[in-house]
Amino acid sequence: MSTDDFFDVYFRELSRRLQDAGPEDLRSLCDVLTGARGHKVIVVGNGGSSAIASHVAVDLTKAAGVRALTFNDADLITCFGNDYGYEHWVARAVDFYADAGDVGVFISSSGRSPNILNGARRAVERGLTVVTLSGFDSLNPLRTLGEINLWVNSRNYNVVETTHQSWLVSAVDRIAGVAAAS
Repeated sequence: MSTDDFFDVYFRELSRRLQDAGPEDLRSLCDVLTGARGHKVIVVGNGGSSAIASHVAVDLTKAAGVRALTFNDADLITCFGNDYGYEHWVARAVDFYADAGDVGVFISSSGRSPNILNGARRAVERGLTVVTLSGFDSLNPLRTLGEINLWVNSRNYNVVETTHQSWLVSAVDRIAGVAAAS
């Protein structure tokens, strides 16, 4: 396959995957995030999803006026990982940082990351509104934990992560009143 053909196929697939969440799904996401005003949104992921979580948390706070944070501090991750085990550090961070009325956004490309699953389960137990973003297998366990569960029908990490980021930042732009086209 030529380079031109590769990019043509790749971006067509990415464009299709962006449609995996319909307007009603994204409207619900905007409603949940907007409803967190007066509370906070906690956005969590691993690896590339962690970078997405940071980007979205800052944009939600600065552009959309919705207070948001993420658990990306190296000291927090390593301390909680050492003290509670890597599979449980996100759940313990939820215990320490989440309050009633908060929203938890949990991102895992596979939907099978133990620390993200445990964190989402804890958020449910604590009564947070939970949003999940996952991909790969449609039967992944993360996809069953949220009030809103956005899923990308792809096994390509970059397609899944790019789609997750696009959905989340589009919700931020919608809440912030940014024009869709300029």
